Amino acid sequence: MPQAFNSRNARFIWAAIGALADDAAHCDADTIVRSKSLGLTVDARRLQLPSAPPLQEAFESMAALERGEVANPDEGRQVGHYWLRDPGLAPEEIREEIYSSWAQIDYLTREASARNVTSLLLLGIGGSALGPQLLSEALGPGSRRIAFLDNTDPDGFHMVLSTIEPASTWVLVMSKSGGTVETRNALIETKAHFRSRGVDFASRSLAVTCAGSRLDQMAIKENWRDRLHLWEFVGGRTSWASVVGLLPAALLGMDWRSLLRGAAACDASTRVADAENPATLLVRAWHSLAGRAMVVLPYRDRLQLFGRYLQQLVMESLGKARDVQGTLVNHGLTVYGNKGSTDQHALLQQLLDGPDDYFAVFVAALEGAHDKESKEVETGVTSSDYLLAFLIGTRRALTAAGRRSLTITLQRVDAFHLGVLLALFERAVGLYAALIGVNAYNQPAVESGKRAASRVLALMLNLRDNVTSAASDADQDDVEMLREYLALQQSERKPSLPTHATPQLQACKRNRTESLSSQALCDGSETG
Repeated sequence: MPQAFNSRNARFIWAAIGALADDAAHCDADTIVRSKSLGLTVDARRLQLPSAPPLQEAFESMAALERGEVANPDEGRQVGHYWLRDPGLAPEEIREEIYSSWAQIDYLTREASARNVTSLLLLGIGGSALGPQLLSEALGPGSRRIAFLDNTDPDGFHMVLSTIEPASTWVLVMSKSGGTVETRNALIETKAHFRSRGVDFASRSLAVTCAGSRLDQMAIKENWRDRLHLWEFVGGRTSWASVVGLLPAALLGMDWRSLLRGAAACDASTRVADAENPATLLVRAWHSLAGRAMVVLPYRDRLQLFGRYLQQLVMESLGKARDVQGTLVNHGLTVYGNKGSTDQHALLQQLLDGPDDYFAVFVAALEGAHDKESKEVETGVTSSDYLLAFLIGTRRALTAAGRRSLTITLQRVDAFHLGVLLALFERAVGLYAALIGVNAYNQPAVESGKRAASRVLALMLNLRDNVTSAASDADQDDVEMLREYLALQQSERKPSLPTHATPQLQACKRNRTESLSSQALCDGSETG
């Protein structure tokens, strides 16, 4: 019975794919790439794409990047995340460091088993959290529980820390710079939680940061269990292939080497400027449909965070005011979406009947880890059958309404194919940025937001101390919101400075114009 049932499932899937191909017969026939070695199909026939723009210079730019030439001119940095999955491409010294990081991951995985670690708590933000979150959800459940603190919200701290048993938990503190304020705040809260339970924090904590950073120095001073180092040439949004993603994946018992193999295989397939390069289809779509949003619709629960991950990768890389020549371009690609079929109920009405200002990207996986266990919900039809039917049906409906879509089909969601998928979009971002002439590897607007937050904190502290002159030059809507917040907080707030405050803390309180990075030092002996 199981064998016949599985054969019927296979017939259903291939019949659906055949019907889909028939539907697309009126669309461009040269805009589909199928790769058996990658287990990947990228089908752009429903986008009605024009001919590809000239891409040779973009490919040459990517080749120079992988050779180690400076690819982030604003910061004078190399961009080396492709080296992480193929160390043979890296300079010899870096190659050995990458291999050493893999050995360190293996060692810590054995240590965690020997010490009966049952759960992990990861402190990080941006790529330092999104990458590990995506890996843990797409490849889970893992052999251990994992929780995340990725904000500076006290409610979030409480909800997560109240579920953590410190005695059996390792804490992974991730900050490339070593001074990320949100992560610093989460670290202070986590240390307090461990102290309240009478558990030594240092022996259960791992620092993931650049060598010599403040976090690195703190870990040395406090004798943390271990330190794993990042490189300046790896940006947060592409750091999943470094210890940022690989360490939690390994500690969760996931096949992180297959993840790297998938990414390396996709890298190799997308280095060549030919019609079989799947990344060029994404580049063609973004170039010809500039100004439209990209709606990401993965039809697997394992990939429900994929849209959020792409928001950072794509929008932080391509959303730039100026190109590399300094010309004002205000370029960007808006990304939103969520999983199918769940969010058809939230999005589909507008996608079909609302403004034609987007293109959809469907992500399918033909094999699910538990599809064979799927129950027959109607005669001859399973829950898994319905999932694929909803994807194909939704795509047909969009096409009938004159709306454009692209489909990425994976053989399955496992470590290898997830690596392929992540690398596909990284390569497309790099090629497209080179094509349009923007720096995909900096984030100046993010830094300006942090500087503005520093000034707001200075204003808040002055208002708290009734220094009314500080409000005269500030935006009054900001002042109103801060005063309302302070009024609500005042009755519950503990004194901001204890009577035994150190001279360093007193000085920090007096200096209302400290930057956030400096404030991280001021906020105390907790952060070292």
